[in-house]
Amino acid sequence: MTRVTSLDDLEAIYGAPVEAAVLKEIDYISDHYRAFIDRSPFVVLATAGPEGLDCSPRGDPAGFVRVVDPKTVMIPDRLGNNRVDAWRNIIRDPRCSLLFLIPGIGNTLRINGTAEILNDPELNQSFAFNGKLPRTVLKVTAERVYFQCPKALIRSRLWDPKSHVDRAELPSSGEILEALTQGKFDGKTYDANYPKRLQETIY
Repeated sequence: MTRVTSLDDLEAIYGAPVEAAVLKEIDYISDHYRAFIDRSPFVVLATAGPEGLDCSPRGDPAGFVRVVDPKTVMIPDRLGNNRVDAWRNIIRDPRCSLLFLIPGIGNTLRINGTAEILNDPELNQSFAFNGKLPRTVLKVTAERVYFQCPKALIRSRLWDPKSHVDRAELPSSGEILEALTQGKFDGKTYDANYPKRLQETIY
C-alpha cells in the first residue's frame, strides 16, 4: 500500500482540474446560485475547532436560509439537543462550509467562508416559524461559492425511492443508547415516547 503524502504526488495522479470546475467558483452568491439556496430545505454545516471537526445537518422548509446580500446568508438555529458542537467550534474558529441539497436535484451547492453567531431579538423574530423563535442566527460570509456536479448523488441513487431503506432494518435510537449504557438506559420507553417528544420539540 502506497500512501500519497505530497501535492506533487497528488497532482501526478489526478492532473489538472477540468475547466468547468475552475470557472464555476466565485467569491459571491450570484443570482443563479441564490436560486439553489432559495429552493433548498436542507444544508450541512461543517466547522472546525480544537477538539476536531463537526458536520451538522440543518433543515426547514425551502427558503429557510436567507440570502441577505451577495456575500451573506443567515441560518436560524432551531431547537435541538443543546450540544451546540458547531457553535462551540465557530466561537473559536470562524471557518465553515455549507453544502445545500434539494430533493430530486443532483447538483449541490457549496459555500466556504466564515461564520458568526448572532443573538438579536428582532432578528430572531424575523425567523419565527409556527410561533417559535430560533435560539440564535448564524451569519455566514461567503468566500468561495460553487456548484457540485450530480455524479455522487447519481451513483448513490440518493433520490431514488427504490433505494430507500426501511427504518425498521436499522437499530433504533433507544436500542443504541441502551446498548451503549449496557442496559442502564431505558431504550424502549425512549423510543415509545419519541413521536410525541418530536411533535412537541421540533420547533
